[in-house]
Amino acid sequence: MSFRVVRSSKFRHVYGQSLKREQCYDNIRVSKSSWDSTFCAVNPKFLAIIVESAGGGAFIVLPHNKVGRIAADHPLVGGHKGPVLDIAWCPHNDNVIASGSEDCVVKVWQIPDGGLSRTLTEPVVDLVFHQRRVGLVLWHPSALNVLLTAGSDNQVVIWNVGTGEILVHIDSHPDIVYSACFNWDGSKLVTTCKDKKIRIYDPRSGELESEAMCHEGSKATRAIFLRHGLIFTTGFNRSSERQYSLRAPDALNEPIVMVELDTSNGVMFPLYDADTNLIYLCGKGDSVIRYFEVTPEPPFVHYINTFQTPDPQRGIGLMPKRGCDVTTCEIAKFYRLNNNGLCQVISMTVPRKSDLFQEDLYPDTLAEDAAITAEEWIAGKDADPLTFSLKDRVSIVQGGYVSSGNTTLSVSKKANILNKASASRGGGGGPLSGGNHSSANNNDSNDANQSAAIFSEKDHRNILDEIRKLKAIIVKQENRIRALEAKVNAAAGDETDARNSNKNGSGAAAAAESSSSSQPAASESANDHSTAKDNAHEDD
Repeated sequence: MSFRVVRSSKFRHVYGQSLKREQCYDNIRVSKSSWDSTFCAVNPKFLAIIVESAGGGAFIVLPHNKVGRIAADHPLVGGHKGPVLDIAWCPHNDNVIASGSEDCVVKVWQIPDGGLSRTLTEPVVDLVFHQRRVGLVLWHPSALNVLLTAGSDNQVVIWNVGTGEILVHIDSHPDIVYSACFNWDGSKLVTTCKDKKIRIYDPRSGELESEAMCHEGSKATRAIFLRHGLIFTTGFNRSSERQYSLRAPDALNEPIVMVELDTSNGVMFPLYDADTNLIYLCGKGDSVIRYFEVTPEPPFVHYINTFQTPDPQRGIGLMPKRGCDVTTCEIAKFYRLNNNGLCQVISMTVPRKSDLFQEDLYPDTLAEDAAITAEEWIAGKDADPLTFSLKDRVSIVQGGYVSSGNTTLSVSKKANILNKASASRGGGGGPLSGGNHSSANNNDSNDANQSAAIFSEKDHRNILDEIRKLKAIIVKQENRIRALEAKVNAAAGDETDARNSNKNGSGAAAAAESSSSSQPAASESANDHSTAKDNAHEDD
């Protein structure tokens, strides 16, 4: 007698549920670009989606409470001269987002709290180096203001966004870079390339440590580092069948697992949850989301379930754990873009009867504070990302949970482009510094007072500009009112003149008639008088 032992896992019964249409985002013109990107980025404050835009590239930024049908004239972030290909929120500042475009420029934007009230065209900083379109932007997981960009010129550049300078330049790729990912502490970098190879680099020196054949198919491949150091990849085989693999960094040529999934032709995006070791596979053009659990025991990658929808997906974004609702045991939240303009919100939930905080489902998760500065990182220091407990440091925001840390922006001691840009433009915001991070270097009271003075001056300028514009609008409307009143008065005057002329005409006619009637009477009286005179002479 044989029997099958069911694997024990607290995520075996995870299920997905889509929210009602009125709780989703509708009427969004999702980008029709053929570039293999998710077109969507999410954090606990905002939802960003790359959209179609005439005369250049743009993306829309929506606060999470702005659900329902989005107005066609909603403000956009639209400073690019070409279509936007990729966007990424800064993990250490929920108001900062980076975008790469076909115009070869990477722009970093500061989004005000509450969202945009008018179209934003002035970035905080422009990062100009690439000679061809930039299709990949990626933030460092633990270092502040460190951004990786990759373009179709086969160049990979790591920037210090706080100063606008290049830290590392990697030019050893023979073809277009499809994907890149830092490991847990940011000390290693894995990339996949159009030449079908996977490579591991030292991101500080740009030195190539190892390379191997990734997937034999010619279509795009993806690779991500897992928390415990392994590498998960997706791609195609020679028969164009989609497959995934699990590899060790020191043995890239020998995959631990290589599994074929199906024969669909859409590129698969692996979305990884480091807290639960769950991997969600979302294919472009698919109508399903498959999710797997990675464990130390064979077969290492365990299939859990599939979430199915009737519509194919054009893009997808994964909410960080800080934005999930722990009261309903929600372990993941997806924002799924459909071809019909609907951004569908999908919640992944573990069924639990208790309403208490489930500590086994929510270990310490990533915080919004950076662990080290860009200068410390490039100098050789490594640090794991800072974590915090959702049980101790949470505040309820529209059904989700975000860290209650201080998120005020402050000017760093070190002079950098972001400070100058924000002070001179008056609307871009401050430097890209994390909320409570000690590298902000604001312990000096003089610097704090100076930063406060800068921001107060900026706010004062903004208020004066608004007052000036309102006054101009009022003057314009007053002039228009006067012109309309003059037209009305002129029309009323013409009507009065017409009436007077009519009265004068009728009076003249009456006078003429009376004079004509009096003339015969006068002639008759004259005749009578002459007749009387003749009769008198005859009598004499």
